[in-house]
Amino acid sequence: MNIVVACILAAVISFAIAFGLGYVVIPFLHKLKFGQTILDIGPKWHKNKQGTPTMGGILFILGTVIAFVVVVIIDKVLGGDIIGSVNVGETASQFIAEQVSSKASSNNIKVWGGLIMALGFAFIGFLDDYIKVVKKRNLGLTILQKTVLQVVLMVGYLLCLYINDPTGSMFIPFFGVVETKIFFWLIGFAVIYATTNAVNFTDGIDGLCGSVTVTAAISFIAIAGLRNCLGISLLASALAGGLIGYLIWNWHPAKVMMGDLGSMFLGGLIVAFAYAVDCPIIILLTGIIYVAEFGSDVIQIGYFKLTHGKRIFKMAPIHHHFEMCGWKEVKIVKIFTLVNLIGGVLAVLVTYFGAPK
Repeated sequence: MNIVVACILAAVISFAIAFGLGYVVIPFLHKLKFGQTILDIGPKWHKNKQGTPTMGGILFILGTVIAFVVVVIIDKVLGGDIIGSVNVGETASQFIAEQVSSKASSNNIKVWGGLIMALGFAFIGFLDDYIKVVKKRNLGLTILQKTVLQVVLMVGYLLCLYINDPTGSMFIPFFGVVETKIFFWLIGFAVIYATTNAVNFTDGIDGLCGSVTVTAAISFIAIAGLRNCLGISLLASALAGGLIGYLIWNWHPAKVMMGDLGSMFLGGLIVAFAYAVDCPIIILLTGIIYVAEFGSDVIQIGYFKLTHGKRIFKMAPIHHHFEMCGWKEVKIVKIFTLVNLIGGVLAVLVTYFGAPK
């Protein structure tokens, strides 16, 4: 199947599923009284969101996974292998053919392994949300419990990548391919932990995390194409379509929130995209808003401790700072999404011009 047709089909199916499920899932969550608990430390006007159904991330999770699997199956029936597809010339040598076979196998591991990891993070988020809802408290899993589960998941995912490539090869634009070797594990833990938590921090106001991640997904559609990982282009297309369907329900004033179930899934999938194209550092551009959100929180906490009570931002993460400055939620979402879109465009350009010729 043509990759463009496959990506469009995946996006449309995912959108239809995510949007359609809203008519069923949201009333069901209301019935179960799975409402969002608003922390007292947040902006006071967020209190009117109290009780808004959470765990709405199930809309785009199901949309993404189902659409992706359906298109892969259709492609298989038509005789294709979109995940393992690698573009080569018609007169490829035997040596090149062997390299292509190895690349196809690697793509399969990265795509399916990344999707499983993202679903694992979604399960951790579900446990966190469920405990909050059932026990009617702000704290779900403890920090220790959540960290242990995340570490187990990270080790499993990184082990799959390491077995596939023990050198830990990483593509760095304009520098080429670098073997990280032992640092593969240190980099992996840092990237995965920081990214999943950064995406979680971004889920603070209606429509923000979903909108920002749509732009990240779109940039990875192009980057994965440039890096010869068409399975990721397909998966990113499914994610973009599912998120747009979800955003119809999550746009201000939100009728449902994604919860940690949704944000943890998104964080895991963004990491999977970056590792599948062998360039985890590209998240610095494709997820520039995630970096700003996570960085602002770290800076705020560090400065607060060093100065014994002083703050740089009115409130962290940074979207709350702009809220406290008088910006409306919709304005924050639009500007932050535009900034992340610009970061995504730069990431595509860096990948294209930074590739070895």
